[in-house]
Amino acid sequence: MALSEKDPAPTFSLPSTTGKNIGLKDLKGKKIVLYFYPKDDTPGCTTEACNFRDGIAELERAGAVVLGVSPDSMASHEKFRKKFSLPFALLADTDHAVAEAYGVWKEKSMYGKKYMGIERTTFIIDGKGKIAKIFPKVKVQDHHAEVCAALAALES
Repeated sequence: MALSEKDPAPTFSLPSTTGKNIGLKDLKGKKIVLYFYPKDDTPGCTTEACNFRDGIAELERAGAVVLGVSPDSMASHEKFRKKFSLPFALLADTDHAVAEAYGVWKEKSMYGKKYMGIERTTFIIDGKGKIAKIFPKVKVQDHHAEVCAALAALES
């Protein structure tokens, strides 16, 4: 079943680059930018992460916490975070259970080969734990600006 805006966000608790698990309940009352991406240190994922990094002050002014989620291991996340000085936590969804709960674990195709993986998607979750905005099939180039605009619209 696909999630829609205004639905309660599926709960989760995942290991993070902060050294402890981060879950939805830990962030109650805060806006969350939860972005799912396919793989650490690949061109599109690096562009997306670095755009969030470069715009972190604006996101924090809007009262948002940024969390990146992929099926990569904690070791991979730590290396990616350090290499690009990412100022937000990356969460390891190694069994892709959270990606499945959010409906972003999908069949993909590359060079005629089909495989399962993350469909790049961002969710904005409001302080009450409801999905305020969904950005499916994200195009990384202007995504940070779209997220900031959506956060600003939540304020008004």
